[in-house]
Amino acid sequence: MTTMTAEEKEAALARIAEEIKVCLRCELHKTRTKAVPGEGPADARIMFIGEAPGWNEDQQGRPFVGAAGKFLDELLASAGLHRGDVFITNIVKSRPPGNRDPLPDEIAACEPWLARQIEIIDPDVIVTLGRFSMAQWFPGERISKIHGQLKRVGRRLFVPMYHPAAALHQQALKTTILDDFSRLPKYLAEAEALKRSEEAADESPPHQMGMF
Repeated sequence: MTTMTAEEKEAALARIAEEIKVCLRCELHKTRTKAVPGEGPADARIMFIGEAPGWNEDQQGRPFVGAAGKFLDELLASAGLHRGDVFITNIVKSRPPGNRDPLPDEIAACEPWLARQIEIIDPDVIVTLGRFSMAQWFPGERISKIHGQLKRVGRRLFVPMYHPAAALHQQALKTTILDDFSRLPKYLAEAEALKRSEEAADESPPHQMGMF
């Protein structure tokens, strides 16, 4: 768990963003316009992780600014959240040509960036958007089976969800993802309660033999 101050966390995320912008670890640097490190407060309680930047994101260097981004803003509002409250990024930081699916080597190349972002922000809940993002922590699972469910991996809490872009093309998924987002306030409350419980357990004196 990070023990950095808010200022230190902001500075660390800014350094990572600068490194991502000049990253040459995979072939995507040859075709991107701008890398997309992600954005949001360093102390965000929720972190959203999508799959890869699209055309609009590649042009602006910001995540989720196209049609899917507008829908994401609507989804956040439906859960009582605002874009400024959350950190948004992708598992791949540069746009794959033609918006194709990210390749395994591209995901692997970006994994260290994502791991560092997660460690610094230390969010209460991570929401994966889409099956490629979900597969980072739930390999072999089907998004149709586990979407909208709060799950724990190690000490982190995840909620796998459909990608907003998919919901734009399938009306039935739009209703599903709205339902999933409606649970986020409840999950945040559960995450807070769990954190308090674990902190209390850590602060409890060690058990002594013969004491009840």
